[in-house]
Amino acid sequence: MPAGVSWPTYLKFATAAGLSMVAGAQTVHALYKPLDDLETVIKQIALDAEKQQAKSVKELVIKEKVVKKD
Repeated sequence: MPAGVSWPTYLKFATAAGLSMVAGAQTVHALYKPLDDLETVIKQIALDAEKQQAKSVKELVIKEKVVKKD
């Protein structure tokens, strides 16, 4: 095993690490509830993307008009 650690020690450590990771994730989701407003956040991101795209299209049209005048 890595670094000369025996299998039982390695498995104990890996199990403890996995369980602590799951417990930490559960704690975060229980206390902070990061997924409660997920739909709202996704809608806001989509709206921002649409606004940015519209702005880019508008700028492109303006540039084309300027080029055609020249």
